[in-house]
Amino acid sequence: MATYGEIRRLLRETDARWQTAATPADDEQVPEFPLGASPPADLAPAEQTAPLDLAALLREHPTANPMLAARRVALGLAVQSVDPAAAALAEPLTGTDAAGASALVDWRNRWGTSWVTGVRDQNPCGACVAFGTTAVIESRTRIEHAVWTIRSEGDSHDGIGYKCPDGSWPTTYFDWIRDHGLADPGCWPWTPADEPYAPTPDRPGRTVKIDGGTALGSIQDQKTWIDTVGPVAACFAVYADFFAHTTGVYHRLSDDLRGWHCVAVIGYSDYEQAWICKNSWGPGWGDHGYFKIGYGEAQFDTYPKYGVLATNPDPLTKRRMHNGNLYESGNGAAHRNFEMLATADGPRVKHWWREGGAPYPWNQATEFGSDCAYCPTLTSTSYNRNFETVYLTTGGRLHHWWFDQNTHGWKDGGVFGPADAAGVPGFIQSNYGAPGNFEVVVRLAGGRLQHWWRDGGGNWHPGPVFAAGVAHSGATLIQGNYGGRGNFELVCVLGTGQMQHWFRANDSGGGWYPTAVFGGGVSSPPVMIQGQYGMTTENSIGNFELCVAAGGRVQHWWRNNTYGQTWTMSAVFGHDVRAVVGMVEGSFGFNLEIVVLRTDNRLQHYWRGGGVWNEGPVIGSI
Repeated sequence: MATYGEIRRLLRETDARWQTAATPADDEQVPEFPLGASPPADLAPAEQTAPLDLAALLREHPTANPMLAARRVALGLAVQSVDPAAAALAEPLTGTDAAGASALVDWRNRWGTSWVTGVRDQNPCGACVAFGTTAVIESRTRIEHAVWTIRSEGDSHDGIGYKCPDGSWPTTYFDWIRDHGLADPGCWPWTPADEPYAPTPDRPGRTVKIDGGTALGSIQDQKTWIDTVGPVAACFAVYADFFAHTTGVYHRLSDDLRGWHCVAVIGYSDYEQAWICKNSWGPGWGDHGYFKIGYGEAQFDTYPKYGVLATNPDPLTKRRMHNGNLYESGNGAAHRNFEMLATADGPRVKHWWREGGAPYPWNQATEFGSDCAYCPTLTSTSYNRNFETVYLTTGGRLHHWWFDQNTHGWKDGGVFGPADAAGVPGFIQSNYGAPGNFEVVVRLAGGRLQHWWRDGGGNWHPGPVFAAGVAHSGATLIQGNYGGRGNFELVCVLGTGQMQHWFRANDSGGGWYPTAVFGGGVSSPPVMIQGQYGMTTENSIGNFELCVAAGGRVQHWWRNNTYGQTWTMSAVFGHDVRAVVGMVEGSFGFNLEIVVLRTDNRLQHYWRGGGVWNEGPVIGSI
């Protein structure tokens, strides 16, 4: 083990480009941290890895991220339409290399946004590969689908069958995750204890899926991938001096090899001739948990690096980002099809879907039911990613249906609820239990709201009746991330034409409480989501986004959940609108997407991009 004094002497003698901590005494030993990468005996060096035909690969996987699309088009790797504003934003301000790749990429702050989850700690286990590969998948999911997701290193580590000290290599993890997906910590958490792997029974419905890992041999392929796809996993040799690194660009001063380590490479800098990396030794190590290492240093470029192209987020990752009759599923080649339900031929329900790639056609699927009074409320759940819907019946009850992803057919879940339901139901899957309970809030004929819930056994239970003077309930029920448990939130329309926000405090007894009254002149059901705006990290609280029809147009309201928590109307748009029936914030560059019911009983799609609402296609009659 080295001392800080020895490290400081070497730094002075070599005029090094990196620093160590200033406070430890010279005779204090530098603490060592767990490693865990283990190069396979038959692993070929990077120089023997076949060159990547990235253009062919990206043609098969066009991105919905507008800035990333602009970078691919600029490098001649894709042929697709590019928004001029996105192209201007994506233009490298620091220049490019000879191949056209950006000279500087840092996914912690790219295009004004962070795409990298926070630094975590593998201590005391040799699980660096679990942490490095998980970090890559989390970033790729955000880059490709515009949503934060938190995945569990323990799910892959323990699912493979490793114990705390066991080492590995990225190919082993990416292959396992390709076949099994990667679950969230609530399904199976990371823990250094060697416990038998026993994830929750709904694991198949709560994993992010990937297409496997792609080996990248040349530094140019690696840089172009980081520029046009995202972070990669890399392994390198760790020498004794590396543990003492804090800031600057690390280059090796010691000959004392301590083992191999895996990290996520989240960027690079040609100006510093360095890779930018996210480590897994906690935020107290290095530069807040990150480090820079020179090109070629410590065998960093000896072996291939590994990237992930396609990701397919699970329903729980997206649970706050949709409401009403519209949902972005993982179906389709790009894993971003829109699914929509609407009444058709009287009280029947028609399933529509929109392909997730250009030219984005809307298509009709099946019809089901015979008692639907209004556009259903649609979601997807951890029950094998099944679609689930609840709607108001023509007889004043609630009716549950579910789409079996195995048989691709809609199944009747039964009629339930109050005998005098008289509004659009809010409907979600909560985090109570695994699989989580279903939660419904609906207006009663007397102008009050009632909460119903379904347990894991399929039994529906009546909950409290609350509020008064309610004219419309809507598809506004969400479980946000206020509090440890996540409060329930909803907005209803009062008889005065104003809207009222309610929440249920799930950390303190579960009572329903009224908050702000806002707006006016509203006479239709609202739709609300909690989106990604305001979420600077995966643990931030996103803004509430609400759309409602008033006076034949759409009002867009939002609540700033970071500062002030006040409701603000940001836009009025559209024409001939009777009601807003669905909303999604999907994979298309954080755009908001809504579907409205027009006064001619047809559906129409609107979307917001670049802060401007745009009129989309008329879809069909209901």
